[in-house]
Amino acid sequence: MADDLPSEFDVVILGTGLPESIIASACSRVGQRVLHVDQRNYYGGNWASFTFSGLQTWIEDNKREDVTEEVAACTEHIGDNEKCIVLTNRNKTIQNVEVFSYSGSEDADVEESGSLHMATATVTTDPATPDPVPEAPSQEPSLTDGSKADSPLEQEEGNEPESNEGDEHDVATEDDGAPSDTGCTVSTEMTTEPSPPLSAQQDSPQPVTYSLIVKEGRRFNIDLVSKFLYSRGMLIGLLIKSNVSRYTEFKNITRILTHHDGNIEQVPCSRADVFASKQLSMVEKRMLMKFLTFCAEYEQHSEEYQDYKESTFSEFLNFKKLTPSLHHFVLYSIAMASTTTNTMDGLKATQHFLRCLGCYGNSPFLFPLYGLGELPQCFCRMSAVFGGIYCLHHSLRCLIVDRDSNQCKAVIDSKGKRISCSSVIVEDSYLSADVAANVCYKQISRAILITDRSVLKSESDQQVISHLTWAAICPGSKGKNANRLISVLTVPPETEGQNAIFVTELCSSTMTCMKNTYLVHLTCPSIKTTAKEDLESVVQELFTLSTESTTDPDTEVPEKPRVFWALYFNMRDSSGVERESYVGLPDNMHVCSGPDPNFGNDHAVRQAENIFSKLFPTEEFCPPAPNPEDIIYDTECATQDAGESGTATEPKEETSPESEEVSEASAEEQEAK
Repeated sequence: MADDLPSEFDVVILGTGLPESIIASACSRVGQRVLHVDQRNYYGGNWASFTFSGLQTWIEDNKREDVTEEVAACTEHIGDNEKCIVLTNRNKTIQNVEVFSYSGSEDADVEESGSLHMATATVTTDPATPDPVPEAPSQEPSLTDGSKADSPLEQEEGNEPESNEGDEHDVATEDDGAPSDTGCTVSTEMTTEPSPPLSAQQDSPQPVTYSLIVKEGRRFNIDLVSKFLYSRGMLIGLLIKSNVSRYTEFKNITRILTHHDGNIEQVPCSRADVFASKQLSMVEKRMLMKFLTFCAEYEQHSEEYQDYKESTFSEFLNFKKLTPSLHHFVLYSIAMASTTTNTMDGLKATQHFLRCLGCYGNSPFLFPLYGLGELPQCFCRMSAVFGGIYCLHHSLRCLIVDRDSNQCKAVIDSKGKRISCSSVIVEDSYLSADVAANVCYKQISRAILITDRSVLKSESDQQVISHLTWAAICPGSKGKNANRLISVLTVPPETEGQNAIFVTELCSSTMTCMKNTYLVHLTCPSIKTTAKEDLESVVQELFTLSTESTTDPDTEVPEKPRVFWALYFNMRDSSGVERESYVGLPDNMHVCSGPDPNFGNDHAVRQAENIFSKLFPTEEFCPPAPNPEDIIYDTECATQDAGESGTATEPKEETSPESEEVSEASAEEQEAK
């Protein structure tokens, strides 16, 4: 328990966001004593995922009016020649929270099916028994048996995770805290699972209402951030290198879409997509293939972009004489750039996109099952396996700093205990207003929608990623995946110079929403006062917000997807703040930023690696963890040592029972003489 914490650690980390969790895993892996705490009662901070009821609690917490925080006195713990830096536990990173329901039938008495009412408790992991980090049942996929797949990519024939939606996905226990040797596969044994609820057994789907969403709330895993993982990005590389990938599983993205001339179109990316495209002419197909081939090895053709290094990427595309449609596809959906992006950055982004194609299917992106909130938990689990101690709903009051060396000598936790440490890592949301007095934060505008169908209905194949390796892709069979689409849509800015809006659409097979619904995320850097002002125009253009769906009288098909529920909020963007901007930080204290507005996760990984290299310059960052079968535990070592100590240096010849009796008789005769 928290009252029994040791009084000394090598590294103390406050906050369980993605960069903090990566650092915790890296430090524990090289033998450092790590204490990882968080004031919140869930993992991930602003990187977390919630069930629908959990998100309602999060909304209420962030809607509360800012009150004066009572700062506990730390004077009794301050010694001679020491000073105190007070930390805050009031989260001010979320603002302008607005919720709208368009489904009707709001029943306040409806409870989430299968919800567990548990009191907030402190969670600890003792180094002697490094159990995995405990999580809510709905946040972690079940780990299957010990058999490994032969390839990094599995396509299931008719067995999609969506059919498991009526089940509860609990974390499988691991003996002695050792990580499972499976590469995180999706279980396909349907006969051993509990039967789905009555709502899933009916022939015709129930009308989706707010009451049904609340009742099936555990089917949702709603991310606070919206990102995809590049298949050859820094985060996937780190997951593979460190063997943390065994704790989760992924799906590849089905489609890359764009909003062009008032229509939603699918962007052709690979050679097969380009020549199969119906919206491009044959001339445009050849022009696009030629340009993409150039971008894949643009370093070898410097003469083609030498004069445009100081120009924008958009101007360079005009120089290459791309048609308006190709210009739009490349700028917004392949490079995912803006009109202000310079040429070199645009070429690098396009090349990175192309190199990620084909690694795990015909898409450059991956998405983790059960949401992005799984990723911080995976790294926390690895840290716990190697001795990290975790305490949720447990924070730090202040830091004790030596005045002469400007080094943080100790921290005072929320229980008033003084804990000595060599280094401190703090999430920026815990810094007081005095420390961040000179910092001007940016904001990210976010919207989360629950809709009834995809923005672009299409039949497409989808693959389940298990065992993240760089091995060859195993071809799979085609299945009925028309309603299992995972899409990323880019909406260009209305005026030049602004940023595009990224829309991600997740289906129920990602384990992030209930059946017959889609979970839609919209993200862009904030320009206006609130997120609703930034994103509402796009939401109204792509979706129907009225409680009665509109249909085309000729086809009787809804013109646009219908929104059942919507959430808008602004999230602080501290990714561009330098350490020197904060006031009075000790030399051995490092600050981790929250989520950045970019589409990938490279910033978080790069930040974690930079901080780790400053702490331990000679150590390897996140070295590969041993396979479970290679781990030798202390009890096994003791047994092995005892056996070796009792073994003679010379081998003993085997003797028969008769020879043993003769030897005993000879010994008795010698004693008689």
